[in-house]
Amino acid sequence: MADPRTEEIAANLQEVRERIAGACRDAGRDPDEVTLVVVTKTWPADDVVRLAGLGVRDVGENKDQEASPKAAATEGLGLTWHFIGQLQTNKAASVARYADVVHSVDRVELVTALEKGAAKADRTVDCLVQVSLDPDAPPGRGGAHATEVAQVAAAIADAPHLRLRGVMGVAPVGADPAPAFAILAEALASLRATYPGLDVMSAGMSDDLEQAVAAGATHLRVGSSILGSRAPRG
Repeated sequence: MADPRTEEIAANLQEVRERIAGACRDAGRDPDEVTLVVVTKTWPADDVVRLAGLGVRDVGENKDQEASPKAAATEGLGLTWHFIGQLQTNKAASVARYADVVHSVDRVELVTALEKGAAKADRTVDCLVQVSLDPDAPPGRGGAHATEVAQVAAAIADAPHLRLRGVMGVAPVGADPAPAFAILAEALASLRATYPGLDVMSAGMSDDLEQAVAAGATHLRVGSSILGSRAPRG
């Protein structure tokens, strides 16, 4: 019999999957086109194991100091690890050792650091260009500005151990996410003129996944709706 925490996660996961299915119906899309990335930040590796047992294969983390030990503790479960938070260049080599996809690549210096780390680890890491969707965002929010997106994409495409897959964006806080996601979709379309194989648009979280699906998102980053409010730090 499942423990109470597993039952809680299972019920929440089912609810989110039903939301995604409903959003896909409304948008005339196939739910199989959408990958749910469960964000496990602040939650223990035990919850990652529970998610794997419930059929989740894509998990996301925001900070290397949390992600690295969880990836090590859950090695062998067949998970795809997504790094979705802002990334400092001095952490890039560590992230490149375990992350299968880095969503938050927003500057050429970071591309260089990730390539160096991936080469040392003898791995190929999928990368997304994080596009700034909020002109009034405070420092640290991340994202390449419109004039920088093509340059960052080109650097990724030229890196032997990195693979350019698409774009990622975070909707502005407190605003209608639909216009922001439309900008992200336009950025992806623009890059596809040069890189026709791009197939990932990472957008949407717990509160705006429906709008993201309507805009064409292929990857949704959902945490609190599945795992609950953030676990208290020790």
